Amino acid sequence: MDQLNTTTFTPDRERGQHLKFEDRCSIKTFKKLEYSQRKIAEALNCSPSTIHYELQRGTGLRNGDRGRFPEYSAKRGQAVYEINRSRCHKEHKILKAPSFLAWVVNQIRRQGWSLDSCVGRAKAGKMFPEDQIVCTKTLYNEVWAGNLPLTLFELPEALSRKHKKGSVRKNKRLFGRSIEERPEKAGNRAEFGHWEIDTVVGKKAGRESVVLTLLEKKSEFYISLLIPHKDSASVMAAMEVLREEFGEEYFKEVFKTITSDNGNEFERLSELESWGTEVYFAHPYSSWERAQNERHNRILRKYIPKGRSIENYTAEQILWFADEINALPRRTLGYATPEELFDDFLDQVYSLDKVRTA
Repeated sequence: MDQLNTTTFTPDRERGQHLKFEDRCSIKTFKKLEYSQRKIAEALNCSPSTIHYELQRGTGLRNGDRGRFPEYSAKRGQAVYEINRSRCHKEHKILKAPSFLAWVVNQIRRQGWSLDSCVGRAKAGKMFPEDQIVCTKTLYNEVWAGNLPLTLFELPEALSRKHKKGSVRKNKRLFGRSIEERPEKAGNRAEFGHWEIDTVVGKKAGRESVVLTLLEKKSEFYISLLIPHKDSASVMAAMEVLREEFGEEYFKEVFKTITSDNGNEFERLSELESWGTEVYFAHPYSSWERAQNERHNRILRKYIPKGRSIENYTAEQILWFADEINALPRRTLGYATPEELFDDFLDQVYSLDKVRTA
């Protein structure tokens, strides 16, 4: 009998793919044409066993001994397939780690840690069984899916951004040595004592107090100081305080180099070279040349949101913000904290001087 209104054409499909609804419609047509299961499999480029199981799924059961035998239904086969697919996902690992998750939530809300810091610290300290520690990527996926009692607003730097390094502009004004002259060891975190410096402004940029920030590149130790104005006099006064705190004879060992941008507040920074510290200036509009300090300034914004006046904070609060940041374990530091590494560095500096004088 001619099949004038029926097509048995099926689009090419790659072997190993799941059957689609269109494939099931073709199976129904081939079945009416009395094709064997093997011949249907050849037409659809799949295994005969695939056709066998599909015909079982898509064919209903016969009720009683009377009536016709049920025929294969493409809609029924598709519906059974979709139900089975919804049940075949892997069980969420978080269901097996309630104590670990409770600890993670506590560390984030009370200590301000990141998810990665929690995972790394838990593994390094063997605080939980290995099979109960969920990886960082899975934790973020569960947060996005709404399966954890956390929001992205509670996670520091949840949405990381990568800056595409473009061409650098030549300095039209230069307050000292260019970053092009900076030794390689000062930029590749090969040794302690190399710093980046910047300022964080509040609501009224330049007309109120600002925060002076410095970051030691190897330990990622962060310093934040409240200064009265965004000018060179305030910056130099703050550096005098740091010199007194670390000791005049040790300052050049602790601060071997400092890299700055070209803001007017740093126009006198090269005067630090008389203290034994080398000072370098980045190219204009090239914040990626001081990426570590910029990233930590974004973390500081968790405590000092953009648009909020710096005048609302005391000098003690500004210092405390940095202490909180320095207590966060870092993956780049093997999940140690900046505070721990910087304290070890200072011990080396001061003990070295004792050896020299002995």
